[in-house]
Amino acid sequence: MRPSSSITDNQLIQLFINGDSRALEDLVNRHKERIFTSIVILVKDRNLAEDVFQDVFIKIIDTFRSGNYTDEGKFLPWALRIAHNLCVDHFRKVKRTPVVLNKSEEYDMFENMNITEEGAESRIMRDQSHENVRRMLDMLPEDQREVIVLRHFANMSFKEIADKTNCSINTALGRMRYGLINLRKLMNEYQVAL
Repeated sequence: MRPSSSITDNQLIQLFINGDSRALEDLVNRHKERIFTSIVILVKDRNLAEDVFQDVFIKIIDTFRSGNYTDEGKFLPWALRIAHNLCVDHFRKVKRTPVVLNKSEEYDMFENMNITEEGAESRIMRDQSHENVRRMLDMLPEDQREVIVLRHFANMSFKEIADKTNCSINTALGRMRYGLINLRKLMNEYQVAL
C-alpha cells in the first residue's frame, strides 16, 4: 500500500503507464473536484458535465497509452485544458453557447466548499448569500464571470486561468479586477450584503 499523497502526479502517471491501474484511480481522485467543477461551470448541466468528465479521462488514458504525454510536471493544467476543449467541442457540435446557471439547476458550485456543521439559521443565511452571489455573477460579462468563478470556486491560479481562457495573465488579472469592481457596484445598486 503506497501513500498516494506523497507521490507526484508524474510518478502516478508513470506507474499507470507501467501497468498499475490504481495509480490512475489515485490521480483521478486527486483532481476530480477541480476538473469536474470547471466542466460544470462551462456546460451548466450536471449530467452533461459527468459525460464530459468521463470523456476527459478517456482522452487522458488514450494519451498515456499512446506514449504522447510529455512529462512537464503540469498534469492538472493540461487536464483542465482538455476539459475546456471538450466543452467547446460540445457547444460547436450543438451550435449553441453556454447559458448562465439558473435557480432550477441542481448543481451548487458551493457544495465543494468545506463548511462545518451549522444551525438552520446559519444555513439559511449562507444559502441566501450564495443565491445573491450567483445572481450578481450572472449579471457580469461572461469573461469577467469566468475568471471570478475559476479563481474563487475552482481555486485556479491566474496562470492556469490565462492558459485555460487563452489570454495573457495581465488580461486575466484585468478581468478579475473589473469583475470585482462590477460586483461591488451591483451589490451597492441592489443593496446586497454578504
